[in-house]
Amino acid sequence: MAEKLNAKNLGLAGGTLWGVTIFATTLVSLGTGLGNQFLLTYGSLHPGYSISVVGSVVGLAYGFICGFVGLYVLAWLYNWFERTRR
Repeated sequence: MAEKLNAKNLGLAGGTLWGVTIFATTLVSLGTGLGNQFLLTYGSLHPGYSISVVGSVVGLAYGFICGFVGLYVLAWLYNWFERTRR
């Protein structure tokens, strides 16, 4: 029997990872230009985000929310499929 996934903890881990990734990528892009195309696309999906210091904080918040929701739903679906499989 498979373990049940803790949706909240998986969401927190994913949100933290994705938020920090967007934050760091934005700061690296400011200094080097690397990742500009990715971040421009990201910004087109997230109002208020820009490649700037303030944008890195906005991206951190958006990244956390998107990562949390995405992995929370993934864990919830996994647990639901495990329950219905029996």
